[in-house]
Amino acid sequence: MALTPHDLDRFVTDGFVLLEEAFPRHLAEECRAFLWRETGLHPDDPATWTQPVVRLLGYGQPPFQAAATTPRLHAAFDQLAGQGRWHPRQGLGTFPIRFPHPDDPGDAGWHMDAGYSPDDGRSYWLNLRSRGRALLMLFLFSDVGEHDAPTRIKVGSHLDVPPFLAPHGEDGVEMFELCRTMDAAGRLDAPERPVALATGRAGDVYLCHPFLIHAAQPHHGTRPRFMAQPPLLSTGPLDLEHGPHTPLEQAVLLGLGR
Repeated sequence: MALTPHDLDRFVTDGFVLLEEAFPRHLAEECRAFLWRETGLHPDDPATWTQPVVRLLGYGQPPFQAAATTPRLHAAFDQLAGQGRWHPRQGLGTFPIRFPHPDDPGDAGWHMDAGYSPDDGRSYWLNLRSRGRALLMLFLFSDVGEHDAPTRIKVGSHLDVPPFLAPHGEDGVEMFELCRTMDAAGRLDAPERPVALATGRAGDVYLCHPFLIHAAQPHHGTRPRFMAQPPLLSTGPLDLEHGPHTPLEQAVLLGLGR
């Protein structure tokens, strides 16, 4: 088992778990060298780092595919989402590469990620049964300390989201509309919830509940941060009626007070 019973309990209550050494460090180094070439920037010349964040599209070349499909990751997916209830990754999604820079990156607001688009990409939506998405994942391709723009996580915030989704039923609600509604109710920032930082070593992966509220932040360190944030796609919606329930489903039910 990749995750202990304690890990699974913490996932339900906190909304995330750190899977250390989820993929080999040498793969992280190989992928990072590839990504540096894609940026056109120089890893040893900070004068070329002229933007706070550079976004690269997803990659499916062999080292990225290998990093996304290790037996350790697949075992954890089974434990959290259920066997046969997720699609293997065919590579990794967008890489927001963050650089030490005085400018605000402009994308550091609290939010949760959407699961599907009912209108071919013009808007992005969520529903209570998390249509389309089983997990949010944070793949670390560089060592990330507290000053290296680690993703900020509102611990337990995934439990705040289900009551706002429940009234919308299967149709769901547009992501930004949901964020505005929760912000007006004081549940997006949720100041009483502690903030965790997604720090770790290259090869670590944070496995997060799809409703987890999180945010980027400026980079105050010295070395760029390389991370991918792909979803784990689901084969079908969560089943909130029939048990036994997966940890994903348990968390939603806990948020609904069931």
